[in-house]
Amino acid sequence: MTPRDIAIDRFLTNTPWAAADQLDLAGDASARSYKRLKLKNGTSAVLMDAPVQDTSTTKPFASIASFLKRSGLSAPDIFLCDHDLGLMLIEDLGDDLFARVVQEDPSTEEPLYFAAADVLTTLQRHVPPNGLQSMDNATLAQMIEPVFSWYIAGADLPWKPAWRDFHQAILPIFTNHLGAPTTMVLRDYHAENLLWLPDRQGEARVGLLDFQDALVGHKAYDLVSLLQDARRDVPQDIETRTKAHFVSSANLDPDIFDVAYSLLGAQRNLRIVGVFARLCMHFGKPNYIDLIPRVYNLAMRNLRHPTLQEPAAILRDALPAPTPEILEKLKSKCAKIPKL
Repeated sequence: MTPRDIAIDRFLTNTPWAAADQLDLAGDASARSYKRLKLKNGTSAVLMDAPVQDTSTTKPFASIASFLKRSGLSAPDIFLCDHDLGLMLIEDLGDDLFARVVQEDPSTEEPLYFAAADVLTTLQRHVPPNGLQSMDNATLAQMIEPVFSWYIAGADLPWKPAWRDFHQAILPIFTNHLGAPTTMVLRDYHAENLLWLPDRQGEARVGLLDFQDALVGHKAYDLVSLLQDARRDVPQDIETRTKAHFVSSANLDPDIFDVAYSLLGAQRNLRIVGVFARLCMHFGKPNYIDLIPRVYNLAMRNLRHPTLQEPAAILRDALPAPTPEILEKLKSKCAKIPKL
């Protein structure tokens, strides 16, 4: 047994879960891992294992889960936790991820996306809890940097002058059009982090996962995450109708919201291109390179918005398309870049 296995056994000692069968579950882009624990009577729970060096994961997860549940939403119950060890035993919300449900029954796609949009409308009626960091306009602009320092640099192209020019061009656009952050943003709000719970009522039918990195941000951010998904193609008509449904339900000005949606679509997708390159070159996860073409195309689509004309012009010269040659070059550097 590894030292981590011993720590987990001690964590579960004197609980019914000590004798449970354990099954590895698919993880996410982080270093966290997950196991489903199942008792002989069929009862199950999920063990979240955060690395010892990242024990700060469990505290925000517990705090935000409590806030979401008080808001009438379906975050997992927490049965047991040890923040010092980075271990947490949480409610098992099942396997019906939105992506899986829609794949099995395409007729569910629009109702599920509308339900996910309604969760955001409900969430945004509540004042965010204290202590969350702010994703203000300066932060939004800085968050784009990885597409330069990892993707462009990974393609062996110069990036620093382009990043300087791009940053100077994009920051005032964010400042002029996005305003101050006002709402909790869950950040990784997409079809592989949402679970369908049809036996519950209203917005509680959507199970929420992976929200420990929540910030205070703009109302459009999580909708962009949902509808411009890095991992699956959301049909254009579903995106259009879900966005219109959200704008109507939240009583927002559609023209003002459309500008913010495009700006944050460009911001988020450009950042993800860089993050996926970093996940390969630094963290040794080459499968994320295969997702880059979809995200790049989403970024380019958003950059066609008239308000982004100047930064888009900079990227036309600086940001290469993800050709097979460039993708292979990034993969050839998998786990070979030791420093972030």
